[in-house]
Amino acid sequence: MTLKNGQQYLAIPGPSVMPEAVLRAMHRSAPNIYEGELVEVTESLIPDLRLVAGTEHNVAIYIANGHGAWEAALANVLNEGDTVLVAATGRFGHGWAEMARDLGIKTKVVDFGRKSPFDPDRLEKVLREDTDHKIKAVLATHVDTSSGVLNDIPALRAAMNAAGHPALLMADCIASLGCDRFEMDAWGVDVMVAASQKGLMTPPGLGFVYFSDKAAEARKAMARVSRYWDWEPRANPDYLYQYFGGTAPTHHLYGLRVALDMLKEEGMENVWRRHDVLARAIWAACDTWGQDGPLTINVADPSHRSRAVTSLRIGLPYGPKLRTWTEQNAGVTLGIGLGMFEKDDPKGEGFFRIGHMGHVNPQMVMGALGAIDMAFKAEGIPHGAGALEAAAQVIAAG
Repeated sequence: MTLKNGQQYLAIPGPSVMPEAVLRAMHRSAPNIYEGELVEVTESLIPDLRLVAGTEHNVAIYIANGHGAWEAALANVLNEGDTVLVAATGRFGHGWAEMARDLGIKTKVVDFGRKSPFDPDRLEKVLREDTDHKIKAVLATHVDTSSGVLNDIPALRAAMNAAGHPALLMADCIASLGCDRFEMDAWGVDVMVAASQKGLMTPPGLGFVYFSDKAAEARKAMARVSRYWDWEPRANPDYLYQYFGGTAPTHHLYGLRVALDMLKEEGMENVWRRHDVLARAIWAACDTWGQDGPLTINVADPSHRSRAVTSLRIGLPYGPKLRTWTEQNAGVTLGIGLGMFEKDDPKGEGFFRIGHMGHVNPQMVMGALGAIDMAFKAEGIPHGAGALEAAAQVIAAG
């Protein structure tokens, strides 16, 4: 017998839960892609995309996932043979580096492991040693979706300034935008990449590349840029199709319009506050479970954790048992341990992730935690008692 019939909850770190209002906005006939309403809707997105990112600079929209946004960002400012410095704190930091190498870009990867953020002083030292300024850009993930590490982007900008290095600062905010505080202009970021399916609460399929005037000047100096990835016509279009390099992603745009309306109505300070409270509630439950069991939060220091995703280690054989039970018996799908392999666990199955990004509230989080608590009991996994009470106290305190 299963009790999972009813509303399923996808508690993975993206695609995130889509609001009913977003789904309703998308459930309509295809519009005219040449003139009229869709043109107005698309033009209305740009100032609100800037608002969410804390910038007055440029934004280009791509029909792509986050990997496409990675490539678009690289293709506009880096030539084959150029060098980038990559600060890696998990699978996705290495993934962006791999993308760069496939484009013929040389990568200098500094790996800080999967449990703590990058060290700005160490990166500053690398930049100071680059006296010929061969490094053209520094690539950093604001939040690595695999490890749950939250990196200090302002500290990285300060390190670059202290070193007197002219490289572009490029930030991956695919997991963090609309969840963890991010302020592009105040933090001195030159290029930022994001995607639609996490904090922006829209289906996968839209990638975003934000770029400063400094990055725009770097684009002008490029020997060539792929016609499709070129951000210039997308950021400064004469016709609707130029926003997208072709046919518009019509229904995604209607959904995104509603999602941005929801973020504006709530206010970004409140959005960040909501994510902070709910994340701390999850951490309180996990700390309690771990008092008498194998569960540990991957990132020990709460100040270094993302408010969008939490990566957890429970070990084998408990990881697969836990995820299978919650999905098959409670209708809650937890994220896999992506890239979190260990010597005795080459597939990382002893890890799992809880996504708490975008359209989430206390009853959703408490429901997911309740399902996990039930799985502990049903599968006989050792755990501490009182986790749900601990989470509830955090939420009640606000």
